[in-house]
Amino acid sequence: MVQTSLVRPSSNPFQPPTFVSIESERRHRQERLAAAFRVFARLGFAQGLAGHITARDPELTDHFWVNPFGIHFSRIRVSDLILVNSEGQVVQGEGKVSQAAFAIHSQIHEARPDVIAAAHAHSFYGKTWSTLGRLLDPITQDSCAFYQDHALFDDFTGIVLETSEGKRIAQGLGKSKAAILRNHGILTVGHSVDEAAWWYIRLEDTAKAQLLAEAVGKPILIDHDIALKIQQRGGTHQAGWGGFQYLWDEITHDQPDLFD
Repeated sequence: MVQTSLVRPSSNPFQPPTFVSIESERRHRQERLAAAFRVFARLGFAQGLAGHITARDPELTDHFWVNPFGIHFSRIRVSDLILVNSEGQVVQGEGKVSQAAFAIHSQIHEARPDVIAAAHAHSFYGKTWSTLGRLLDPITQDSCAFYQDHALFDDFTGIVLETSEGKRIAQGLGKSKAAILRNHGILTVGHSVDEAAWWYIRLEDTAKAQLLAEAVGKPILIDHDIALKIQQRGGTHQAGWGGFQYLWDEITHDQPDLFD
């Protein structure tokens, strides 16, 4: 296992780390990216060739790291990741980049300089909810993390293969941390790989909860003021980062080969 040179505030072990070099920050993002794919596989989010998580390179900020096309999420290691430039060319690593991954993620990273990572897959409950063409409601404490902070991209035109379509998705996402892509699935972003991955997991769970609740009755909505207070506390960048840490601990303990 490669140890990165990180500096953590001693008073708060759940504070995102700072870095002493570009190299350590790059390695950190790569490790978290590989771990996120393993977690997604464990949760059943790997659906054939669909799905991708990207992490912006800390030095070449118009480049991003991504999974190579055709490798199952459960097998991805740090050494498998590829670096893709703004033209869609693989400049480091071996393998091909998914056309859909480049079309969507390149435009999100370009439109949102604050976004370090973006996650998209065809997980069951997210794609099921997307067929309704609706935003999710604040019906549980957990769902409030997305209250007034997720968007609906309500214009499905087929498989995303062109950057022009990716640009429209990025515009639909706006400043939100998540989007429902109608008839397609869900997408999340974050200021870290950890955050983007955690919001994806939470959004999938939120879609599942509302689908099940509406199947048996009419859910009671949480009042606006309460939902907003919960969102302002539980929907922050730090909350997103912190939520992923127990999954990181579990997957790196169980599958240390991801560091290879």
